[in-house]
Amino acid sequence: MSVASPPRPMTAPPASPSIVEERPLRYPDTASHDVMSRRGWWLVLLNFLMPGSAQVLAGNRRLGRFGLGATLAMWVLVVLGALCALLWQPVLFTLATNWIALLAAQAVFAGYAVLWVVLTIDTLRLVRLVKTGGAARFGIAALAVALVVLASGTAAYAAHYAGITRDTLGSIFGASGPAVSPSDGYYNILLLGADSGEGRDSMRFDSISVVSVNATTGATTITGIPRDMPHFPFSAGPMQDRYPNGHEGRADPTCGWGSGINQLRTEVEVCQDGSALYPDAVANGSAPGIEATKDAAEGILGIEIPYYVFIDMHGFASLVDALGGVEIDVAERLPEGGGPSYDGQPVEEWATGWIEVGPQRMDGETAQWYARSRYTTDDFDRMKRQRELQQAILAQFTPQTVLTRFQDVASAGADIVQTDLPQSLLPFLADLALKAKELPLDTIELTPDGGVDENEPDYTYVQELVRTTLHPPTPSAEPEG
Repeated sequence: MSVASPPRPMTAPPASPSIVEERPLRYPDTASHDVMSRRGWWLVLLNFLMPGSAQVLAGNRRLGRFGLGATLAMWVLVVLGALCALLWQPVLFTLATNWIALLAAQAVFAGYAVLWVVLTIDTLRLVRLVKTGGAARFGIAALAVALVVLASGTAAYAAHYAGITRDTLGSIFGASGPAVSPSDGYYNILLLGADSGEGRDSMRFDSISVVSVNATTGATTITGIPRDMPHFPFSAGPMQDRYPNGHEGRADPTCGWGSGINQLRTEVEVCQDGSALYPDAVANGSAPGIEATKDAAEGILGIEIPYYVFIDMHGFASLVDALGGVEIDVAERLPEGGGPSYDGQPVEEWATGWIEVGPQRMDGETAQWYARSRYTTDDFDRMKRQRELQQAILAQFTPQTVLTRFQDVASAGADIVQTDLPQSLLPFLADLALKAKELPLDTIELTPDGGVDENEPDYTYVQELVRTTLHPPTPSAEPEG
């Protein structure tokens, strides 16, 4: 009785010579080091140029099709992004300032970086380095590593970039309320500057101005308000109820507040119950002292000011350095230093340095002294210099500068800027900012040179000055005949 032999396991037949010749990437002649080396170089290059193609030609076609699909999708997104940058910038700004869109972009870039690493490892498996030539073996491996670091590193950096953008916008623009419609054709923003170093309880706003942006053209006007402006009116609100005839500056034995607008923070937050005056301020990303200053600026200028931006001068230098410095044409030699230690002390004894006359690119520390220096000039000169510095920073804040120095700019901005501007308004303001680059920046200085008495300001005149500057009269048509 014969016993049947067990069935032999099924194995794929060896590739015929014709298949090896027609499809050498999938069915190579493994006995030839030259063939395997050339095949290895090609697979590594294909994996870099079109991730997934190496697998489609020589490996797991399912993985390859997934890689090719992801690559094509990424290229479509890149092309759409480039088209938006050229043709539909508002759409690009909307996506670039949207928290969910940035989170999705971060996930996509991170996922693609991981996919590229996986495909590269699989490509090296398909290369079968042990079958390649000795020198090519190390060359192919080194090239694969270099290309995957370049490719996946770029995608990983893009993911990091999206994450920094999302975190920075979230830390600065925390307000989530709806955007307020422009008032009389303008977005008006109160711009405050102060030093938040030691002694913050007595911090006063050293720089007070209002930025008015035309909601159609982007034309921008900066109105400087002297920090010691006295007897100012308030717009409707708790401070107007308290001072219906204008602010009454007076000495207080506890607080020592005076008549200037820069005293309002101390008066409202240190010496009074600011939370009772402005109960919703903190919840809306502001503070009682800031809201009181908003009401004062509205009363002085006669315009609605829904938003503020506070710049912490204590860290201001870092922002200027992050931008690569600012260009200023200095009109008058200015001393650096904390001022005289006694009356009549010569400037040369206490000055720690000098800002020389002429055009120069200032670093952060020099720009900070340029804005602060006060002992050889008056407050009105100081206001003018601060406005020059604001204009210089705006001019330096180009897309190219921000992109090349993004991480430094983002870090500095998150550290020194506070605002109640909602994120929903950012795309529109960014679009207006690009339009404003093509237009001159106007300034209004409420100083004696501008016709405003520093001791007894005529607020009716001030409001008319602001109105005619923002809404210049249209020239009447020439009569016919």
